[in-house]
Amino acid sequence: MNKRKALNARNFPSAQQEAKAVAPLSHYDGPESAYRLAFTDTEFLLREELRPVRMQLELLKPDMVMTEHGIDATIVLYGSARILAPDIAAQRLREAQAGADAAAIRRAEQQVLMSHYYEEARRFAALVTRKSRELETPIYIVTGGGPGVMEAGNRGAHEAGGRSIGLNIVLPHEQAPNPYITPELCFQFHYFGLRKMHFLMRSIGLVCFPGGFGTLDELFESMTLMQTGKCRRSPILLFGREYWTRLINFDLLVEAGMISPNDVELFHFVETAEEAWEVLAAEYGFDLPATQTGDFALDI
Repeated sequence: MNKRKALNARNFPSAQQEAKAVAPLSHYDGPESAYRLAFTDTEFLLREELRPVRMQLELLKPDMVMTEHGIDATIVLYGSARILAPDIAAQRLREAQAGADAAAIRRAEQQVLMSHYYEEARRFAALVTRKSRELETPIYIVTGGGPGVMEAGNRGAHEAGGRSIGLNIVLPHEQAPNPYITPELCFQFHYFGLRKMHFLMRSIGLVCFPGGFGTLDELFESMTLMQTGKCRRSPILLFGREYWTRLINFDLLVEAGMISPNDVELFHFVETAEEAWEVLAAEYGFDLPATQTGDFALDI
C-alpha cells in the first residue's frame, strides 16, 4: 500500500537544505569565484549595494525572535554606561584615596554619588519582573545590553528570576554584552536607527536614568516621536529630578515657545523604583483588582 503524501509538504527544498547540500567544487572554490549561493556568500552580502537588505535583516531578526518568544510588552531602560555599581564605585574611591591624586579622588567621589542610580535601576527591573508575573501579559525589561545602567537593568531582571532583552551595538570601543541578558534575547546591531526602533516597537514605558550623548539621543528621539504623534504615547520616567532639570531647562523651552506647555506632560520625574512603578500602575491599571484590568491588555 502506498504511503499517503502530506498535503502541506514542501514543493521545493528550503534554502537551509540547499545550502547544506551544495558541495564545493575544487575548480570554483577559490575566493575569486562567484560560484556560491547568494545568501551564503558573506562577501556579497556585505557589499555597499546590499545595505537595504542588511537593514531589512536587522529589522526582521529581533522582531521574529521576540515574536517567537511571545514578547508583546517591554519597558525600556536608558542610561549611562559609565555609572558603576556601588561596590565597584566604593573600591575605585579607596584606590584613588590611596594614590592621593586630588583630581582622581574627585572623580571617584562623583562615581560614588552616581552609583545609587545603578542600584535604583537594578531594583526597578527586579520590581517590574516580579510584578509582571501577576499580569496576563508579561512585561520584559529591555536595555542597550552594555555596562552601567544597562547592566543594572538586566541584572535586576535576572536576579528576580526573569528574562530580559539586550540590544547591543557594534562600536569601535564598545564593550561586550553584560552577562545578565537572557542569551536567546541578546541581539547585536550595526545600525543605530534600527536599534532605536526596536527599543520602541513593544515599549509600554521608557525609564531614563542620567546619561550622556547616547542617552540624550535616545530620550529626545523618543520624545519627538511621541510629541509628533508618530509613536503611541506612553510614560517617560526621568530618574533624578535634580540631574535632569540642571541638564535641560524645560521651563525655558516653554517660555521661548520652542515646545508647547502640554509637552512637558510627556514625562514624569521619579526618584525610586517604587515611585516609577506607581506611575506605570496608574497609567495601565496594573494594581487594580482582577476584574478591573484597566486598558493595558487592550493597548498592547
